[in-house]
Amino acid sequence: MRMSRLFGKTLRQVPAEAETPSHRLLLRAGMVQQVSAGVYAYLPLGWAVLEKIERIIREEMDREGGQEMRMPSILPIELYQQSGRDQTMKDILFRLTDHHDREFALGPTHEEVFVEVFKRNARSYRDLPVLLYQIAPKFRDEPRPRGGLIRLRQFIMKDLYSFDADLDGLEASYRKMYDAYQRIFGRCGVPTVPVLADSGAMGGRDTHEFIYLTEYGEDSCLICPGCGYAANAEVAAFVKEPAHAGEEPAAMQEIDTPGLYTIQALAEHLGVPASRTCKAVFYSAVYRDRQEPVFVAIRGDMEVNEAKLRGALGALELRYMSDQEAEKAGFVAGSASAVGLRAGALSHEESEAGVLSHKTTSGPGGAPAPGNVRIVADDLVPLERNLVAGANKPDKHLLNVNYERDWRADVVADIAHAREGYLCAQCRSPMDLQRGVEMGQVFKLGTKYAEDFGALFLDAEGKQRPAVMGSYGIGVERLLAGVIEANHDESGIIWPRALAPYDVHIVALQPERPEIREAAEGLYGELLADGLAVLYDDREESPGVKFNDADLLGMPLRVTVSPRNLEKGSLELRLRTAGESELVPAEGAAAAIRQRLG
Repeated sequence: MRMSRLFGKTLRQVPAEAETPSHRLLLRAGMVQQVSAGVYAYLPLGWAVLEKIERIIREEMDREGGQEMRMPSILPIELYQQSGRDQTMKDILFRLTDHHDREFALGPTHEEVFVEVFKRNARSYRDLPVLLYQIAPKFRDEPRPRGGLIRLRQFIMKDLYSFDADLDGLEASYRKMYDAYQRIFGRCGVPTVPVLADSGAMGGRDTHEFIYLTEYGEDSCLICPGCGYAANAEVAAFVKEPAHAGEEPAAMQEIDTPGLYTIQALAEHLGVPASRTCKAVFYSAVYRDRQEPVFVAIRGDMEVNEAKLRGALGALELRYMSDQEAEKAGFVAGSASAVGLRAGALSHEESEAGVLSHKTTSGPGGAPAPGNVRIVADDLVPLERNLVAGANKPDKHLLNVNYERDWRADVVADIAHAREGYLCAQCRSPMDLQRGVEMGQVFKLGTKYAEDFGALFLDAEGKQRPAVMGSYGIGVERLLAGVIEANHDESGIIWPRALAPYDVHIVALQPERPEIREAAEGLYGELLADGLAVLYDDREESPGVKFNDADLLGMPLRVTVSPRNLEKGSLELRLRTAGESELVPAEGAAAAIRQRLG
């Protein structure tokens, strides 16, 4: 390809909207162009790399027995209603209605339609296992697209779905994809760390994210330098030791705390550590058939991990209550505790009627307290003694509150958010907090979708069983961004050979001179005949512009044809990864180029 004919222009200035190195370089190199927030056009250079990434993904999926298909993007909303994800994914679903007033959604992910197609074509255990995948567009109404290609509203995803007869089969399929993902990211030059993660709206049991660690990442991970344990902060486990476990329970006492509405202010006023307090946090938990108020009790020096809390409750979604919402529900924001609350969820009828909490019991000192509330305690709280907690009255708190004697929870679980320096649950080493970008994720879905859609098969004994599923996704554009994040310097992109749009970048200085043009054109033709992909800068631009563009575009090998070197019968070769150039004889230069490229 001659640069004089290449569609797309390089930019000298860094675009103001660029947030990350990959975003800046993609725009400057003329690889992408933003059409709207989270929606990009891919120019020839960008599309060439995306196709090479797809080729690598296909090779690894096919190697493990994957069969490629193509599913539609316009899907009946009934599919998502059947799985309940019309609710769990409602904030990001693009919905549309046809001229018959039938409602559809643009597919954000395709579990529902794959299982629907699977069940019509697989009837017996002899049809299993099967691995089906596609590389196709997805659509998500992201409220805050960011990072260039990191978080998009329209993007290409490789999504593969495994269907197995039992959990052992799922484990085997999961391991295949886990290993394939590591090979894909390795071949693309993106170092990743597999971390335990939250399955979120996908559902299922276990999941791993493959994280590229970078300061620009939107995910926070806890990584243990001692044993290698790695988990997204949303699910990370850590050593939890009580700070006040050895004391005898003392008599509960109500005290005045005017104007003390935060844990920090309360602890400072009483001269106690925050670990001596019990913090109250309020949520509304959403289920497929109801919603209910949730009172959360956690030690005052810790934060609630909403992913863990959602899992402990089995809820589809959690909504944080503001102080105003909490007060409307009957809680005393700033002075609340579970003492005096009547545990237990609302009835279905009350939830449907929008009741949060209208029944009351008697709180400390006769004060009314909301009842029929789901109470959840972090598992560290029952181990503590003599905590300070709210009195469920304005400007009042209680000293010496103890679990079991003074209150009980419906659910006791680890719902605390891990922090840097917390001890690893496996080896007790202090963990490091690092940021990163998810390059792909693998899920063990189990039988959820098969049961929702009636995807049953006959086992060897003639009994009907639901298929056991896994789901495995890679965002292709996000991986492109990760490649650039991991392979660039201050001058531009450094493409891994397997992904470079072109193998060789010929730079002709003063191409208007006949001898330069003749030498450059001859080499260009010879390399093309050898099957190499060549970008030939035949523009009448200054050497500085041409060299800057060559570094920016980042092809593996630059060949400079200049009057000075040509007079010596030489050409200049420079690998993009090398600091120094070398001269090779112009005669036979094609062989030297092939050798340098390996």
